[in-house]
Amino acid sequence: MSIDFTNKTAIISGAAGGIGLAMARELGQLGMRIVMADIDEPALQASAQTLSKEGISVLACQLDVTNFAQWQAVVTEAKEAFGGIHMLINNAGVGGIPASIDQSDNAIWQWVVDVNLMGVMYGAQVVTPAIKETGEGGWIINVASMAGMNGVPYSSAYAATKAAVVSMTESWAVELKKHNIHVSALCPAFVKTRIHESLRTKQEKYGTDRPKGDPEKLKKGFGQAAALVEAGIAPELLAKRVIEALNSKQLYIFTHPNFRDAIATRGKFIDKAFEDAAHSPLVKHLINDEIQSL
Repeated sequence: MSIDFTNKTAIISGAAGGIGLAMARELGQLGMRIVMADIDEPALQASAQTLSKEGISVLACQLDVTNFAQWQAVVTEAKEAFGGIHMLINNAGVGGIPASIDQSDNAIWQWVVDVNLMGVMYGAQVVTPAIKETGEGGWIINVASMAGMNGVPYSSAYAATKAAVVSMTESWAVELKKHNIHVSALCPAFVKTRIHESLRTKQEKYGTDRPKGDPEKLKKGFGQAAALVEAGIAPELLAKRVIEALNSKQLYIFTHPNFRDAIATRGKFIDKAFEDAAHSPLVKHLINDEIQSL
């Protein structure tokens, strides 16, 4: 049986465009009240007006996900406008700058970590109590990436933060199950968004200098990223896939089954490493030890 989203409220970060906007429209069409949050105020207002004209109940809130107080303000506004909160979609994210590890810019790394990792943590930390308050259960969807399932050369900041999002999701799924809050990690491959243009919304606190590194290599890296993103699936298709996966209570929401073998290869390496440990004269005696958990 399909989930009834009617008159429930969702907070979506990064909702002015791309995946966030597609999810806002899809859930709005299913009867949800949508709190659209984004750092890009002009784009946010334009998208909110569009959805409102389509008959969707919308509240637009400017949000820098790296600012904990702003997250708190969004929840306060959402409650005042719609009452209880039932869903959080931690969607806001940035791609960083393509670079080898020895040429990486520390300020860019900090920016990517703060937006992609801390922004997700802040969102869950603030919104989870509000979902619990309803006593009705709900959903938290953390937008990770296929990059969170496997490392990506020259994009280690992005891949590392998305892997962290997957790990946080796995942790919270167990923690929140008793509260009937379902937690999922959305792990798409390439989707037609503007993530390759993330620098347009980079906050001044992370520096205003031009990106470090060889200009030609940077240009090539950004060009390759743009081509891959622009060849990706439509955000609207992804949104429908998310609803489909929520109806079957998926922990990991995948959109690109063609990546299955590539990710399975990582699993084979992991299994081989366990096999090696099982035959190690140093640690093989631990093979039958009971696994301790909290």
